[in-house]
Parts: sequence; C-alpha cells; structure tokens
Amino acid sequence: MHHRLPALALLLALLAGPAGAAFLPGDRLADPAAEARAQALGREIRCMVCQGQSIEDSEADLARDLRRLVRERIEAGDSDAAIRRFLHERYGDFVLLRPPLSAFTLLLWASPLLALALGLAVILARRRQPPPAPAPLSPEEQARLERIIRGP
Repeated sequence: MHHRLPALALLLALLAGPAGAAFLPGDRLADPAAEARAQALGREIRCMVCQGQSIEDSEADLARDLRRLVRERIEAGDSDAAIRRFLHERYGDFVLLRPPLSAFTLLLWASPLLALALGLAVILARRRQPPPAPAPLSPEEQARLERIIRGP
C-alpha cells in the first residue's frame, strides 16, 4: 500500500493540472478590488477560441493573453468602457458576450421572427387562392369514364 501513494499523488496532480493552468499566480492583480473588476470585465469578453465561454472561464492561450491585456489596461488606469471599446475596435462585435445594439444585431435577433412571418404570409396567400380547375378530360378519357359509369 505504501508504494501506491506516490502513484496516487501523481495521478491527482495530473488531474488537477489543467484546472490550475487557467490562472498562474502572476496573472492576478495585487489589489483585490482591481482583480475583482478585471474578473467582472473578463466575464463580459468572449474567448475567441472557445466561443461559448468568457475569457475568465476559458483555459485557451488566447483567453489567457486577453486576461493579461485586461489587467494591464486596468493597471494603466483605463476605465471598463475604454477597455471594452479597445477590445471591440480590435476584435469586433464578436468579442463581447453582449454586443452593442446596432442595425445588424437587431436584424440578427429578429431574423427568426421575420422568417416565421414570411412563412405564415406565404401559407395564408396560398390558402386564399382558389384551387386550380381540373384539366378537361381528353376524348379517350371521357369515353373510358362513360364505359365505367355504364357498367359491363
């Protein structure tokens, strides 16, 4: 049992490795208030690699670089709005988890409703049209129909 202890410790260290890799001790700001501000701001910024996560939740190298950039800008005295604006100018709307309201984002959010409305309009327009008149029977079809009606 004594010889299994180092193997268990190694296994636990390997399993804990990726979780601790997101933040290195030097990545955090010394001022707790500034660090809290950086973390709150980082939760508003999308990881460009993971796309569904904020840079605070991501372990990607790019997310780590963006976390460092946010903290550098905070230490330089930039406001949250200035940092958001800087990242937005550099990476576009996609970097913000809550992009600014614009004509494009309105169209993006409204497109499912527009598609539904267009589909309903097409269905209603088709229902209002009278059904097409059946094509007249050819002389051969007419003769056959009369034979069927008369019987054998």
